[in-house]
Amino acid sequence: MKYLMLIKHAESYRGEPIPQALMDAMGEFVTESFKSGIVKDTAGLKPTAEGFRVRLSKGQLKLIDGPFTETKEVVGGYAIAELASREEAEKFARRFMELHRVHWPSFEGESEVRPLEDM
Repeated sequence: MKYLMLIKHAESYRGEPIPQALMDAMGEFVTESFKSGIVKDTAGLKPTAEGFRVRLSKGQLKLIDGPFTETKEVVGGYAIAELASREEAEKFARRFMELHRVHWPSFEGESEVRPLEDM
């Protein structure tokens, strides 16, 4: 089953340098995950100041430019992973967040994991 994995955190982390140790550990993790076939795609996202939303409300469309200051957490990146079970997805997400805990101790955030619909 494919899973969408999101990393969510306060946008204020965009202004902080990412520790080199985390960058190195993530590089190994991502490379290993691509080679094993688990990760199909992954990327970080630019700040919300560079994004926009299209909102539908009461039959009308409205374009809203970023930044989205009312948002407490933003999606900072994503991965699409193919795993055999929910348990494997949990293990994979924990491993990903463990890299942040070890290499960026002040970081606070979460990984949201959602199975993709079969099409």
